[in-house]
Amino acid sequence: MKRRSLLLGLLIIFIDQITKLSIDNYFSVGESIPIIRGFFAITKVYNTGASWSMFSGMLNMLIIISIAAFICFIYYQDYFKINMRNILAFGFIYGGLFGNLIDRMDRGAVIDFLHFKFGSYNFPVFNLADVSLILGFILLVISLWKGDDKCGIKSSKRRKSHR
Repeated sequence: MKRRSLLLGLLIIFIDQITKLSIDNYFSVGESIPIIRGFFAITKVYNTGASWSMFSGMLNMLIIISIAAFICFIYYQDYFKINMRNILAFGFIYGGLFGNLIDRMDRGAVIDFLHFKFGSYNFPVFNLADVSLILGFILLVISLWKGDDKCGIKSSKRRKSHR
């Protein structure tokens, strides 16, 4: 299961980085092109923080948290049943974590570009790695709710066979 999740994560990282590279090359910071007028636009912004620009300017802390989260998830994945939902959940989380981590380490900020408006409310701009993380966490919560994590403590022999 871990191998399939990591492969999915790599695919998500690839797609995420291609979209960010395209946005970075063809848009100026703050430039916005409406796709659905009054609802959705492509808007290039650099986010030096996490969601909703929380922890702005705390680059090193966000890098450390991302790496620590990956280590925790890679370990914790062994305690979940092997099924498609769990493969997708962990793959989406890995892809989202590393998609944004690459930006932070390479540029010192995350490139965000998906911009939604709901009436007068401008939803914070985000990217595909963010979408991947949210989908992964939703699937993980569903797995927890359904008891897919209750496979018990595995023996070291069984754990080695899954790696």
